[in-house]
Amino acid sequence: MGCFFSNRRKAEKESQPEGGEERPKQYSWDQREKVDPKDYMFSGLKDETVGRLPGQVAGQQFLIQDCENCNIYIFDHSATITIDDCTNCVIFLGPVKGSVFFRNCRDCKCTLACQQFRVRDCRKLEVFLCCATQPIIESSTNIKFGCFQWYYPELAFQFKDAGLSIFNNTWSNVHDFTPVSGELNWSLLPEDAVVQDHVPLPTTEELKAVRVATEANRSIVPVSRGQRPKSSDESCLVVLFAGDYTIANARKLIDEMVGKGFFLVQTKEVSMKAEDAQRVFGEKAPDFLPLLNKGPVIALEFNGDGAVEGCQLIVNEIFNGTKVYTNGPYVPNLPAICTQPLPLLAHKSEELKLQNGEIYRCLRMRPNGKFLRRKYFFAFSQRRPGFRRHLSTPFLLLFYGEYNTEKRKMCINGIGWKSQRF
Repeated sequence: MGCFFSNRRKAEKESQPEGGEERPKQYSWDQREKVDPKDYMFSGLKDETVGRLPGQVAGQQFLIQDCENCNIYIFDHSATITIDDCTNCVIFLGPVKGSVFFRNCRDCKCTLACQQFRVRDCRKLEVFLCCATQPIIESSTNIKFGCFQWYYPELAFQFKDAGLSIFNNTWSNVHDFTPVSGELNWSLLPEDAVVQDHVPLPTTEELKAVRVATEANRSIVPVSRGQRPKSSDESCLVVLFAGDYTIANARKLIDEMVGKGFFLVQTKEVSMKAEDAQRVFGEKAPDFLPLLNKGPVIALEFNGDGAVEGCQLIVNEIFNGTKVYTNGPYVPNLPAICTQPLPLLAHKSEELKLQNGEIYRCLRMRPNGKFLRRKYFFAFSQRRPGFRRHLSTPFLLLFYGEYNTEKRKMCINGIGWKSQRF
């Protein structure tokens, strides 16, 4: 009759090859497809247009070195890319899961997306960048940055394969490891710079098969102003919660706001904790906490006169029934009228301790000591108990409005969202 294990031993014996020789063990690394390094590098090229089509790199590492007067296009996602000793080249890199490292390069123009971006011992580079972390330059000069602006049908899926969010882009927040006193080693490209004038489309028949577009309204990555000076004192923060159509809703809102003349300053896709919600949403935080468990939120900052009211009108019109947070006087349950006495804020050098929910009146003064204008602020949240009252204080939401001296009431009619980051 036997047992189960006796039958198993019998089957194992029958499966052994004749002659009593044991089969060699197979390991996972033995079963991997052999990779030819030459398929993942461009080296020693001159006056050529070369590239890789979607699916040809498929997340592998890539190397570009010793190229001169070349146009190089990588229309696929990759692990890391290193670019060494290249001169006068045009380079496009699809989403890179890890780092892109330029070394000893000069006179190159690039468009690329990556997790980390670093430049060392380079000069005269122009980079249209999407970078999830702070770009870094070292021992380099005349490096110019612009916002990533590119489209082809496979690009959105390649961002997902590389684990990159199209909303996490710190392209203008550059850190220089080797600053020179009195000089600036990097700068921002003009806001009206045309990408195609710097990084032209490929001309070979093989690469022309990729349907590329460089218009801002078609770019996979939203085109933001970054750290350029703001055109208005009024900014608006919008938070969209995770759902089936969150990305599509964010893109639609951006298109509508930009179409009405407002500017997209920055975007962010992050997972929020309860303490983050309390800081950002204030009294409405309990209403939003269940939504935070569904996934990361998308935060958008718009700037322009009337941005808060304009954004709220668009949200009410096109997102009916969708939970969207917009800071401003239209947020439910925020006090629009206050009857408390108004403490006076003097000029901006005074040390203050703002309390949540209190109304303050601010006297702005001319250099000659005369009053310039009067505004009233509602302290909604604060970064720390005491700080110097200046409008760029991180995480300070200030509602302003008009004060009725007879009724000693203040009606909130606008907002100044003054935050360095989300």
